[in-house]
Amino acid sequence: MRAKPSSSYGFDTDPGSANRTFLIGGHILNAAKPAPGLYLVATPIGNLGDITLRALEILAGVDIIACEDTRITRRLIERYAISAELKPYHEHNAAMARPKILERLAQGASIALVSDAGTPLISDPGFKLVREVSAAGHAVIAVPGASSVLTALSVAALPTDRFYFEGFLPAKQVSRRTRLAELARIDATLVMFESGNRVQETLADLAEIMAGRDAAICRELTKLHEDIKRAPITELAKTADTLETRGEFVLVIGPPRKDADVMPQHDLDDLLRSSLARESVKDSVAHAVELSGRPRREVYARALELAKEAAKRARGSDGED
Repeated sequence: MRAKPSSSYGFDTDPGSANRTFLIGGHILNAAKPAPGLYLVATPIGNLGDITLRALEILAGVDIIACEDTRITRRLIERYAISAELKPYHEHNAAMARPKILERLAQGASIALVSDAGTPLISDPGFKLVREVSAAGHAVIAVPGASSVLTALSVAALPTDRFYFEGFLPAKQVSRRTRLAELARIDATLVMFESGNRVQETLADLAEIMAGRDAAICRELTKLHEDIKRAPITELAKTADTLETRGEFVLVIGPPRKDADVMPQHDLDDLLRSSLARESVKDSVAHAVELSGRPRREVYARALELAKEAAKRARGSDGED
């Protein structure tokens, strides 16, 4: 058996004695030690059965598995009876861990890098490590597999010929809305991650800024409670308060319709009313002009009308009191 994990990235006392095997369907298979280098190994995004034979062979054969959370990765390797030395590599210890990994690679080690789920480096730490390993002349080898981005795209029933991966949106609403306004100009299907505690707010912002587009909410992909909802983004936003917010979310937003260069009047009115409730007429008009494709003079005139209507309703409400 391999030595128990230690706090350093030092060699085991006897690396040659490592038990490089893994278990498939009750059969024990041997794994040769891979050639020296850094292996970027994709791991399941939910269902532990979604791992490739090559990935298992690499994980069983390397000297070290560098992972975000050793507890999560341990569940995977225990499933396949892999005896592996796990070392943490995450955003909080990366600066200290990278030199140790580079030292091990210089000594001829083979090291696997995994994230908690999916393909390493996709909204996960690892870019700086790959850059430094590559610059030092060591091999960097991808071992492809599960990806929540591609999984969501394949089941969303939206165009896949062109897509843009955004990752996580800003947490604060002002920054998030600003970023969504920028994304709205991209003529492609959009894929983004979101947390359960913000998904309802994000859907509301999407409905306002990208009204008229089809979308899909993908929750807990490949897991027992996988749930996929497909509908126009405005409909998804209206029912957002009924969503189960536990779990991991991937949002897929279709590209702008070819006939949607000019925003319909009712969508423009909804956009202006929402903006005027928070912003000045000037800022609301600037935002609406950018998103609607309509002339500024037309948008400004309509904004003044809606602002007057809102003020009149407010005075009437005050009078009732």
